[in-house]
Amino acid sequence: MTRREALKGGFKAVTLLTAGSFVWSIATTTPAKARVFLRPPGALKESEFVSRCIKCNLCVEACPFDTLKLSKLGEKISVGTPYFTPREIPCELCVDIPCAVACPTGALDINSLKSNGKLNPENIKMAIAVMDSQNCLAFKGIRCDACYRACPLIDKALFLKYERNDRTGKHAFLLPTVDADYCTGCGKCERACVTEIASIKTLPFEIAFGKMGSNYVIGWQPETDAKLDGVSSEVYTDENLALDYLNTGEL
Repeated sequence: MTRREALKGGFKAVTLLTAGSFVWSIATTTPAKARVFLRPPGALKESEFVSRCIKCNLCVEACPFDTLKLSKLGEKISVGTPYFTPREIPCELCVDIPCAVACPTGALDINSLKSNGKLNPENIKMAIAVMDSQNCLAFKGIRCDACYRACPLIDKALFLKYERNDRTGKHAFLLPTVDADYCTGCGKCERACVTEIASIKTLPFEIAFGKMGSNYVIGWQPETDAKLDGVSSEVYTDENLALDYLNTGEL
């Protein structure tokens, strides 16, 4: 190799290294848009989903409403994996759930979406809708039920709660209220919201939900009754537990 060829090769290597560093810096520092990335129906927990997903694009191709997309470099989600943004295009809860059926690896668990051996869209649990009562028009006393009307499980996943409007003394608040037991996380309520920034947002469970912790004894839930076995024959109420804690420092 001549000196000229060596210099050319070194310059090319430096150029490629610099370009690679530039692309990586964009991928790791460029903030994604203020939006939430949600996984398709039946998706496993995030870490397991990412390990199983082979980025084959079959679920995206199977979606008849162009809801699903593949993530790109610079978006804060594993590159090449499927997601949807509810404010843009929500999930339509297809009866045959074609995206999950198309998954070849089980990253989208088709069995979790079945009832009595048949696919049931009501079994879908992608996320949870969360209400922003500070900016929702209904909480201001303005009659708006756009999100409620858009819900595919109306009066189950999303219902209207009636409360007296003390400001006027003559009207009632019709407050959209989410039931987490039924909400599928489809995002249709968020898409329908008329405020500039949606006042009802569809969020991943890990963002929307807290965690109580195993140190609490909840005697009114059957699965926690075992914690009370052998403690006392008396009926333990919240007041009993509070007094015991004040007296002994233990539950």
